[in-house]
Amino acid sequence: MFYDGGAFMGGLHALWWIFWLVLIGALVFLVFRRAGSRGDVERETPHEVLRRRLASGEITSKEYEERKALLDRDSGVRP
Repeated sequence: MFYDGGAFMGGLHALWWIFWLVLIGALVFLVFRRAGSRGDVERETPHEVLRRRLASGEITSKEYEERKALLDRDSGVRP
């Protein structure tokens, strides 16, 4: 009555394989996407760090000017 020569059971077996492959693929995709997003974080440039330190009061304006001049000299930027 329910026997169809094994085609039905073979179809379900293939669906289970597809299910597990899709599930594993989705998990791998999420792990790599999450790991990649950590590496894409923008880093502050040295000038931005210097401006932030001046704004927070870590360095004086004289120290800021001296360090900025060093950075500009090393990077080849002309004032």
